[in-house]
Amino acid sequence: MGKIKFTTFISVLIFVTGLVNIAAQDSISFGGYVRNYTGILFNNLQDSTSENDFASVQNTFDLKANFSGEMADLHVEGYVYADGDTTLSAGIRELYFDLYSDSMDLRIGKQQIIWGKGDGVFITDVVSPKDMSNFIIPDFDEIRLGVTAVKADYYLGDFALEGVWIPVFTPNILPSQDSPWAVSMDLPTGVKPSIATSLPSTTLENSEGFAKISYMGSAFDFELMGGTMFDDAPTGHVTPVNLVSTPKLVDVTKEYQRLLMGGGSFSTEIAGVVLKGEGAYYNGKAFNMSPDALLADLGSGGDGTIVKKAVHYMAGADYVIAGVNIGVQFIQEYILDYDSRINNDEFNSTLTFLTAKKFMDDSLELKFFGYYGMYNSDALLRFSAGYSVTDGMLLTAGADIFIGDAGYFGQYDENDLGYIQVKYSF
Repeated sequence: MGKIKFTTFISVLIFVTGLVNIAAQDSISFGGYVRNYTGILFNNLQDSTSENDFASVQNTFDLKANFSGEMADLHVEGYVYADGDTTLSAGIRELYFDLYSDSMDLRIGKQQIIWGKGDGVFITDVVSPKDMSNFIIPDFDEIRLGVTAVKADYYLGDFALEGVWIPVFTPNILPSQDSPWAVSMDLPTGVKPSIATSLPSTTLENSEGFAKISYMGSAFDFELMGGTMFDDAPTGHVTPVNLVSTPKLVDVTKEYQRLLMGGGSFSTEIAGVVLKGEGAYYNGKAFNMSPDALLADLGSGGDGTIVKKAVHYMAGADYVIAGVNIGVQFIQEYILDYDSRINNDEFNSTLTFLTAKKFMDDSLELKFFGYYGMYNSDALLRFSAGYSVTDGMLLTAGADIFIGDAGYFGQYDENDLGYIQVKYSF
């Protein structure tokens, strides 16, 4: 406890020092955007009994402020959000300050930390948790959550060393149970769960730490990283209450597993083609058992989980031909020393495809990004057309189409949607 108090005191002291330095300066800048997003579930449009045809109506005001000093900057980004029922909410996306020296930068406060090379996938990009309340439909800048952290970057020529300390664990935000994106835990037929969530206690031992070394050269670049962390997505630990009653009663506690991980990424260009790769190794990842195996495990004193090692990797290429951006990626997750009782496949492979083209002096962009799950033949197809009406004002129309009966994307087969978005950035 004494170490935590000392660290807090030092952080507050540095924060106040930064504010004093910034207050002596006159450089202040503002930015942000105002946006309306209206999404419509196609399935509801076909159902005359549906009470609400709108998947989502969002009005957002986002404001960024930067206060620049000689050796320190303060960055604040906040938002006000109103949904279709005019329910207001507000929050802080980021609130941090930077301290600079000749070879080192220090950032303290709530911040988004982005690592890795993959498009539309999180492999080594695990420092910041995610807001999954609307699946992966929003922009990734808004899916990533800010974490209260201390981040230090040390520069040595073409190399950079980065260290991150997160004193308080922040989990993913999951969909509410009445959301069309909600996913229930797989349980045997006739089992009724009572569900609770258990977060790690706030102690020094439960803090998270990450380190990364990166190289940026003219021919290629790479990153090597590692960390001790909690899995941002929980695993359901099951405790039997009454297995002879009808229905069978169990307690399910969503817990966050401690992990050790290491990984890296790279990119290089050969004959105009950008080749990239990324991979991560997880030691101590927890998986839930299949419904068929769960009751037997509970009867023998287990909790319905199995801890294994796993890897997650990606290989991809980007190319521009005739002004069309094209990108492909192969992504795979693999559970080592696989146990057939696990409710996940041993391998989970996904292909992604990107194509984008600008027209009319770059004022119109047509874009397609697709995910294809190779084992369940499920997919998410994302089409969009964005038109710059004036400087700062962007009008976008698009559709997100889910295909399949099972799998990560197929589970949302009834959630096909179209949307219109008007965004003014300043």
